[in-house]
Amino acid sequence: MTGADIRLVVAALAGILLAVLMIVRGRLHPFIGLLCGAFAVGLFAGLPLPDIAKAVQKGVGDIIGGTGLVVALGLSLGAMLHLSGAAAALAQSALRLTGARAAPWATLGIAIVIGLPLFFETGLVLLLPIVVAAAEAMAGADDADRDAAKLRLIMPALAGLGVVHALVPPHPGPLLAVEALGANLGKTMLYGILIAIPTAILAGPVLARFVTPGVRLAPPLLHDHRLDLATPGRLASLAIVLLPVLLIATGELGQMAPGLKGTGWLVAASNPVIALLVTNLLALPLLFGRRLREAKIQDAVWHETMAAAGAILLAIGAGGALKQVLVSAGLSDLLARLVLMYAVSPLLLGWLVAVGIRLAAGSATVATITAVGIMPGVVAGSGVAPELVVLAIGAGSVFFSHVNDPGFWLVKSYVGTSTADTFRTWSLLETTISVVGLALVVALSYVV
Repeated sequence: MTGADIRLVVAALAGILLAVLMIVRGRLHPFIGLLCGAFAVGLFAGLPLPDIAKAVQKGVGDIIGGTGLVVALGLSLGAMLHLSGAAAALAQSALRLTGARAAPWATLGIAIVIGLPLFFETGLVLLLPIVVAAAEAMAGADDADRDAAKLRLIMPALAGLGVVHALVPPHPGPLLAVEALGANLGKTMLYGILIAIPTAILAGPVLARFVTPGVRLAPPLLHDHRLDLATPGRLASLAIVLLPVLLIATGELGQMAPGLKGTGWLVAASNPVIALLVTNLLALPLLFGRRLREAKIQDAVWHETMAAAGAILLAIGAGGALKQVLVSAGLSDLLARLVLMYAVSPLLLGWLVAVGIRLAAGSATVATITAVGIMPGVVAGSGVAPELVVLAIGAGSVFFSHVNDPGFWLVKSYVGTSTADTFRTWSLLETTISVVGLALVVALSYVV
């Protein structure tokens, strides 16, 4: 490595460290911390200030203009499922059918299905109160280890939400990676599901048996709140949850048939923005019926949507700014040269970059955005399947959730674990998803 290369690496590390200190020590919002980190990287790397400002604007615009729409539409759909009681009804019905013995596997399946169209925090808010209540009811008053029994039901739900968030489009992180790396959306969804299911089993029901003994739960700090509405039908609720995934899968798989590639309606169906918009429009009458026009219903749906969307969009926009400054400074080209020079696996490199940003910034989506922004040159030069790089980055993006991750505190508040036990359960669960996910991606690379 030349002196200029070393300066670039030091600039990148220093800028990211500054962002972390501002977020963790300074208690600033990630939006401000990541923007300051982006400017710091550019200045340390020797870029002119006007060029840094242009890179920041481009990075924010690229993310908000693409992934931002998916985030907003996913959040609004989540608000509808939450406030109408549809998600709660689906979860409760499934748990009643399975009984206590199979309940951990039921919660895993429910989390994967409900989590498919939703942003991670939205799925967490929707599902955890239901699972916590079910765990309370099923643990039994005479259970010698009541808290461990409850956690053996809760951890599979967390694992199901975590794996689809990291590995399965149309979640914002994997979806952005698909676009940035030129991967095939249909193949990425297929490979992601194949990897997500065994990963979730190991990180959920299996891991819970080993880490839950001895954990003590306090009363949860957060509770579920929704409107007083008639519960929608189970079939209608399930249709709304699955519709965006079915539309995208139909569009992608349909174009593989001879003579149908590029067909207008299939291309439209495979577009996540269109799929989620159509689902939103159908969800209003199906979930709320004649009451959808009531002002309090509309106000509740859009207030819940916008309150969450503001913080999330600002954070991922700033993550896009940091990514673009790193690219403009030349880090992407440097990594591509190193891969070719030292024969570093692009899958391992993508995972390691995502892990580094995840540990530094806390956000899985920001980690994905930053990693994919500097990987296109590596993918093009190595010839590895871009779909597998997408999944490797997604696996790295969830490594070891800790105190700078809002999800860490959200899980702690809903479950009732201490900070130490949140590390012992949730942080270890996320790390298991990350490591097992990478191992399965590498194994799949020998097959596809």
